[in-house]
Amino acid sequence: MMLATALTVDELVVVGDALVGWLNWCTVDELRRALRRHRGARGTRRARAALELVRVGSRSPGETRLRLALVRRGLPEPLRNHDVIERGRWIACVDLAYPYARVAIEYESDLHRTDARTFRKDLTRGERLKDVDWWLVRATADDVGPLVDEFVRRVARLLRTGSDGRHDSRPWQRLTSVS
Repeated sequence: MMLATALTVDELVVVGDALVGWLNWCTVDELRRALRRHRGARGTRRARAALELVRVGSRSPGETRLRLALVRRGLPEPLRNHDVIERGRWIACVDLAYPYARVAIEYESDLHRTDARTFRKDLTRGERLKDVDWWLVRATADDVGPLVDEFVRRVARLLRTGSDGRHDSRPWQRLTSVS
């Protein structure tokens, strides 16, 4: 409860996602029970609001902030750390996904550009997703900050286009199917 008096709702959600996600220190139910034990304490309302937004499956603060930005601006809740599987073959695990529209979103921290191995892995993941007609949208801190509205409009457009069945296809696939 001490954190609830000092942090914003979003910051509490990031902490909650970490606790039930990558740290695996507790469950959402355990957080709920702890909150009930402190009913009436300072910060309870804020903690309750944050708890409603805590989800299992986030692997970084950036992923949590990105999910919150999308949902708060009216987009459906994306799946977290979704395995893309095509014809029984694992393609990639993506941070956030809208499978019905074949849209994957990856949050790219600075590590993704400064660590050579991570950078190469990200490029390969992107190409594999393109090969099976998924759009990969890369997000940075700016996309959950000053450019958030533009970013969400872009994702919304891709969701509309993808769910309408008008999806991008690789040129080589079109050539192969014509011959």
